[in-house]
Amino acid sequence: MSDIEVPISGESIKLGQFIKLASLVSTGGEAKAAIAEGEVTVNGEVDTRRGATLHAGDKVCVGTMCAVVGVADDDDDDYFDEATADDDFDPEKWRNL
Repeated sequence: MSDIEVPISGESIKLGQFIKLASLVSTGGEAKAAIAEGEVTVNGEVDTRRGATLHAGDKVCVGTMCAVVGVADDDDDDYFDEATADDDFDPEKWRNL
């Protein structure tokens, strides 16, 4: 089974954010626990730092599921940036603008 490549915005992303983005875990709590328990590897080495910085080409695995940090195309707008996400977005407010 081949590793999926997950594009990120910018040049780097934190480990905890990336494993959520890549759907290797479902929640931030799962990410924190998996990292703390040594279940996450970065480029084949266990990493217990949730804030570890990842760059393009880094391979991250949680158990047997793996993903590679990719680079978003300049015209690729389908990535998720947790830092700028708006959880209070109300589509009705913007529907008629």
